[in-house]
Amino acid sequence: MLSILLVAAAAAMFFGVDAAKLKVAWAAVTAHVSAKKLASVGLVVLALLLMPRSQEGEPTPVPDAGPLNLRGDFIGPTASDDAALIGALCDELADEIEYDGTQPEPYLRSGVAVDDLRKAARVLRCRGISIGDRQPKARDKIATYLDEKVGTDGGPLSPEQRSAWISAYRDIGRAATDASR
Repeated sequence: MLSILLVAAAAAMFFGVDAAKLKVAWAAVTAHVSAKKLASVGLVVLALLLMPRSQEGEPTPVPDAGPLNLRGDFIGPTASDDAALIGALCDELADEIEYDGTQPEPYLRSGVAVDDLRKAARVLRCRGISIGDRQPKARDKIATYLDEKVGTDGGPLSPEQRSAWISAYRDIGRAATDASR
């Protein structure tokens, strides 16, 4: 709004509005209207100008959370930090499992090896602290999701099973990161 007033003042100066005529007009207004009423009208106009405007159009849709939603499952004073850590850890695990699959001799050859990688990463990254103990609702939901997506077979890791592990960890990473916001 201030910009409109500045443009109006600049236009008035550019086109040569006579200040003396403005002063005479102002005197005529103040002769018939008290200063109190003039201030009241000014405040009403100011309030109308500063009033928030509603935006036309549709609201931004909520992004698809994917097959797993962990919002509200992380609770307590460390909820956001815990969710962000789980998100980052799972994204990294997915990247490592994917990279390992491109090697001529993969290190991860079984479901047990993938789970051992997860345990080692958690111990090293979290310094032995179990976020699952602090966040049992999220822990149980993630465990159920992993069991559904990759099963409980710890046997040899086929390319399809490797892809399932990668997809599952990416889904968990995405859901935990969304929950941290």
